[in-house]
Amino acid sequence: MIDEIRIEDLGVIGRAHVRLGAGLTVLTGETGAGKTMVLTALGLLLGGRADPATVRTGATGAAVEGRVLLAPGSPALERARDAGAEVDDDGTLVVLRTVGASTPDSPGRSRAFLGGRSVPQGLLAEIAEELVTVHGQADQMRLRSAVRQRAALDAFAGPEHAAVIAEHATTWAERARVQAELDDRVARAQERAREAELLRLGLAEVERVAPQPGEDLQLAAEAERLGNAEDLRAAAAGAHVALVGDEDAADVGAAAVVLVEEARRSLEHAGHHDSALADLAARAAEAGYLLADLAADLSAYVQDLQADPARLDAVQRRRAELTGLTRSYGEDVGAVLEWARGASDRLLDLDGGQERVAELTARRDALDARVRDLAATITATRTRAAARLADAVTEELASLAMAAARLEVRVEPADEPGPHGADHVEMLLVPHAGAPARPLGKGASGGELSRVMLALEVALATAEGSGAATPGTFVFDEVDAGVGGRAATQVGERLARLARGTQVLVVTHLAQVAACADRHLVVTKSVADGVDVVTESDVREVTGDDRVRELARMLSGQDDSATARAHAAELLAQSVGR
Repeated sequence: MIDEIRIEDLGVIGRAHVRLGAGLTVLTGETGAGKTMVLTALGLLLGGRADPATVRTGATGAAVEGRVLLAPGSPALERARDAGAEVDDDGTLVVLRTVGASTPDSPGRSRAFLGGRSVPQGLLAEIAEELVTVHGQADQMRLRSAVRQRAALDAFAGPEHAAVIAEHATTWAERARVQAELDDRVARAQERAREAELLRLGLAEVERVAPQPGEDLQLAAEAERLGNAEDLRAAAAGAHVALVGDEDAADVGAAAVVLVEEARRSLEHAGHHDSALADLAARAAEAGYLLADLAADLSAYVQDLQADPARLDAVQRRRAELTGLTRSYGEDVGAVLEWARGASDRLLDLDGGQERVAELTARRDALDARVRDLAATITATRTRAAARLADAVTEELASLAMAAARLEVRVEPADEPGPHGADHVEMLLVPHAGAPARPLGKGASGGELSRVMLALEVALATAEGSGAATPGTFVFDEVDAGVGGRAATQVGERLARLARGTQVLVVTHLAQVAACADRHLVVTKSVADGVDVVTESDVREVTGDDRVRELARMLSGQDDSATARAHAAELLAQSVGR
């Protein structure tokens, strides 16, 4: 439940501290005293839209802080912890919302904090769904919608019914996915056939050429060597002559091998006198061995290198075949082979298209049968629950000074089935005997809607086996609009009954409702520097004579009227007696 709310610089409120508690709390005060701003502050804590225009004139921004008590293991508690919020050991969570004033340089930004951690506004709204249900005039309008009416009936029907609806929704979504894939495969049958034929042609060409990994690089190197055989032979022969000399020439003294050998002998002869020259002689010998090996390799290269026009022609033809493949299927032979592997897998998938279509068709038909069975179960459960809900709400309406009124809940086939089933749910109100049943959206007044909404909440909250997850807090903004007299007293009694198991906060103008509260808060305005303002002392809990005086003001507009005070005291006595 919501333990307390602190408000600064919001509307007419300069500073306020609203302490709440379990049971029924009413908020009263003169028109314009600031009750609406208290609800606006609550809305901000619950993730509502921030309006910079609500910032108090002259202030740089508004702030609203709330302390919420969460039950151990509640979804809201787990969601807050997942977001990194710090929660006290007793389950207390601090929620803070700030709203900046709008200026020419700034549009007025809002920030949200949960347990000391900055969070998106939407997260507060997510948590609020688990904690608080707010009813106001706008919510009465939403009660007119078929979707909200169906949701109320489903909540009343119980947890087993909710589980069937969840399975139906999952099955419905799976059926839609299967149908989409089936439609796609059927629509693309010709396209898939053309794709398969192109893949077969490409794979046949690759198979005919039969490229080997790295073959294109090897052939390129071989073609380069064969195409330049004469130049290569001349270069190698020239290097060989430079190393060992020309065998046909008379003088080979200038050959590198000969010169190095002479150097070795000269150094070796002198090395007997100096070890340094002996080391250099060894190095000269090593160089001679290397030159001799190089000369032998060059001689073998010249002998092995042959100009082979036939082989060069064969290499060029093979390269042309490979180029044809790389031009179509990849930048090199490796890419062509990779394409072939992928094409084979894709072709298997395409060739199995008919089998897949048959599988999908069978799967869709099975899902259709399951959807029909689940929808029939949902319809049957809804029909039974509709009668029970109608009786429960009608009984509540009788206690809300609508004794002749009757609620009808109709479950009829929908024009189009959907994820929630194949039903159209409609709530109709018979306001008095002999009157026709008319949809809530067309025939109910604001006061009647207020009482129907309250009757529904009481029925949902008190029904045995209901699947409705009762929130920790209900907030009613002038739920008593359009009612008075005995009806107002009955509204107060029903709110008190609802508050036996949960926290209820009500903004009201009716003394009959306020008299039924466990806690009565009054909002007044002070005047500071000629400006209306609500300070912390202006939001106070009234008890005893102060409460009687406030009820008298609500009854007659005069808190000092003896008659009004006597009536107020009687209301309080009657509410305590109940």
